[in-house]
Amino acid sequence: MLEIDPDKVCYIIARFHEFEEEELIDDPERDDDEDDFDLDHEEAFDELDGHNDNDPLGEELAGYISSLPEDEQIELIALTWVGRGDYGPGEWSDVIEAAADRFNLRTAHYLLGMPQLADYLEEGLAAFGLSCGDYEENRI
Repeated sequence: MLEIDPDKVCYIIARFHEFEEEELIDDPERDDDEDDFDLDHEEAFDELDGHNDNDPLGEELAGYISSLPEDEQIELIALTWVGRGDYGPGEWSDVIEAAADRFNLRTAHYLLGMPQLADYLEEGLAAFGLSCGDYEENRI
């Protein structure tokens, strides 16, 4: 079952929404070339060219994700895939195994390269009956 503290996930969601508001990431709904963002988890680690490493908010969020223990980063990947619909919550052990196989030092950039990361994480939490409704950013 989900071991990462949901507040950590909610923090990432909240910060990613700030990222979106500042238009620091591409919105696939505004982009005519939506197919670039429709990556499955096998391809996405190799598709990082659109990530902007010179953005302070992005660097802060990447640093936060990278500072999480490896098992929590793996759970973030898995939760994203559940939220994206690649796996169901009943397949948690399978998705954790797949995410562990794909884990590497680029995990933060992989996750931040997904324009719908916040949505995927919110959906992933919802699949486990969790939400960020009671989240307070100051608790982290």
